[in-house]
Amino acid sequence: MFSFIYIHTAQAQTKKELAVIAYYAGNSTAIDSFDVSKLTQIIYSFGHLKGNQLFIRKAEDSLTIQKLVSLKSKYPGLTVLLSLGGWGGCETCSDVFSKKKGRKEFARSTKKVITYFGADGIDLDWEYPVISGYPGHKYQEQDRKNFTKLVKQLRKTLGEKKEVTFAAGVSKKFFEQSVDWKKVMPIVNRVNLMTYDLANGTVSGIGHHTPLYSTPMQLSSADFAIKFLDSLHIPRNKLVIGAGFYARIFEMKDTVNKGLYQAGTFQKSIPFKAFDSTFSAANGFTYYWDPVAQAPYYFNAEKKLFVTMDDLKSIQLKTQYAIDKGLDGIMFWQLTQDKKEGGLVDMINKTKKAL
Repeated sequence: MFSFIYIHTAQAQTKKELAVIAYYAGNSTAIDSFDVSKLTQIIYSFGHLKGNQLFIRKAEDSLTIQKLVSLKSKYPGLTVLLSLGGWGGCETCSDVFSKKKGRKEFARSTKKVITYFGADGIDLDWEYPVISGYPGHKYQEQDRKNFTKLVKQLRKTLGEKKEVTFAAGVSKKFFEQSVDWKKVMPIVNRVNLMTYDLANGTVSGIGHHTPLYSTPMQLSSADFAIKFLDSLHIPRNKLVIGAGFYARIFEMKDTVNKGLYQAGTFQKSIPFKAFDSTFSAANGFTYYWDPVAQAPYYFNAEKKLFVTMDDLKSIQLKTQYAIDKGLDGIMFWQLTQDKKEGGLVDMINKTKKAL
């Protein structure tokens, strides 16, 4: 019944429009500042669990969803999904989804909420099944099989016309332990690969947070994710790579190698729309490009600040990669971090239209 999903020829994939998927964590009015015609899907972020049910916490959140769904009348090709969880938003997922009753009640409530708002499906952002995610949140070995059961229950309850997608970590540990890929992927419409946040505030080895390619010092990357799923024969037209519309700033111990792969501590994130005013030469920052990772970075030698991010160049290369590899598309976290004009969505669209 999902034969249209399994098409895996280069010819078929190149004819399909590249999906451009925006996670959206803004309010009901911020969306008006962006050209939605350049998007194919918006994922509202986030719904949460209340008991066993999908729950939208605030009246303002409901207004936001209603606004996003209303855009479908102006842009007929647009779909709107509701996302569950996010970083720090899935505290009870392991327990709730470990029980048949919990999975059924969640699926029924998801159908009810989606129907109420007129949305097109659900995106699961459980961070993470089986392996540690947000500090203090429960995870257990059974999460892997329970995630499969959850996806099956959602498909059974929502039917074939609604979308079921999920956001996935891209560490080797996640790929090998968290998801039963061969059982899950035939059921879902796509997986949104979170190929960002790959540089964290650890005591050593700070790398790129959203590289296109792996390096001898850093395995996780967009290309690593695609190659891993290729090895499992997962259809590429169900795979979406991710971009980060924000920089991650680290305070380094010294100035060796301009901060790259050195010891440091995470300081804060900065949205793309603030790059020009924040990372200027006048503020002590110098721009660099890693030709192996195909990723940019800044370094402030005086303040020992290392900055890793996506920019116009890396976004162009990621979009071209998605096209060349016959992927379903590219997604990003998140839309309100972009510039209103001349931003990263504009570069994605420009690259896409160049075909």
